[in-house]
Amino acid sequence: MGTLVGHVAPGFGFLLLGLWHLLNHIKLHLLHPKTYTSLPWFPTSKIRYLELFLIMLACSASIAMELFIGPAKHQPLASDGTIPSNHLHNFEHSSISLTFFLYALFALLLDKIKPQAHLGLTQFLAGTAFAQQLLLFHLHSADHMGVEGQYHMLLQLIIFVSLTTTLMGIGYPKSFMVSFVRSLSIFFQGLWLMVMGFMLWTPDFIPTGCFINLEEGHHVVRCHGDEARDRAKSLVNVQFSWYFIGVTIFAVSFYLLLAKIYPEKVEYQSLSKLEDVEEEEAIDVEAQKKSEFKDSKSFIHMGKSFAPIDMERVNQLILTGGEFESIIFLTEIKNGQ
Repeated sequence: MGTLVGHVAPGFGFLLLGLWHLLNHIKLHLLHPKTYTSLPWFPTSKIRYLELFLIMLACSASIAMELFIGPAKHQPLASDGTIPSNHLHNFEHSSISLTFFLYALFALLLDKIKPQAHLGLTQFLAGTAFAQQLLLFHLHSADHMGVEGQYHMLLQLIIFVSLTTTLMGIGYPKSFMVSFVRSLSIFFQGLWLMVMGFMLWTPDFIPTGCFINLEEGHHVVRCHGDEARDRAKSLVNVQFSWYFIGVTIFAVSFYLLLAKIYPEKVEYQSLSKLEDVEEEEAIDVEAQKKSEFKDSKSFIHMGKSFAPIDMERVNQLILTGGEFESIIFLTEIKNGQ
């Protein structure tokens, strides 16, 4: 991976994967905002597991390139069977690829078996892959102090966002923003890896005061003195901030563009169903009016059965707050009749 192609090729894969997830998450949320649920991967219409197949294929190619094709002897071990220091990074990179390969493989098996927690387990597997990636880049055997180390340090920030949002997706599967940020971080990972490849292994892009030096069979950027090195690292920070702004603008613009293409689906009811509902409501209102009319008639009939003097007595008791006494009085009259 310590070459231009070694960074650009996997970076392009991450960029496409992030863009694919970003497109599908936005589309799914725009079409079904109320029932949206985050998916760890997206099937295609013709080949359901195409995404997972491509991940396994890319990881297999990466492992083969790191351990068998890239080394001069087509194997990474020394004559005594130990791992030489100049091939440590090959094992680190292949370990990352192996973890992503296992994620894709188990995601496929979980989808076929479909246990109750298959979505959460798939997110967990993706989280372990990002955790492995973050760990090995943090403890990378390559340069930590120079220009390449600064690129790797900023890459770790993006990987940390991918890891955090992936684990958050287990507890918040209906959160669109968690999926949106995760997809965008994967896209940014790929973009930054490609930038690293071009900026670290293209002589015309090397900062002033620095040069490419061959060390242990690998080309490394070195600088003439601390001032040149600090300036080069500051330029990397400025470059990262510009790409960060550019990715943010792209993400929001991409969302707005898709919002015009995929408007929210509105559920319509047929006219006959609406007429049935209105008819039922009208029947309920009519029945309620009839019930109230019967109650009023019964009250009037009860009032007619009492003498005028009795009704005056009842009204006086009600006006003076003697509801209980009026009930007793009415009962006595009824019993007397």
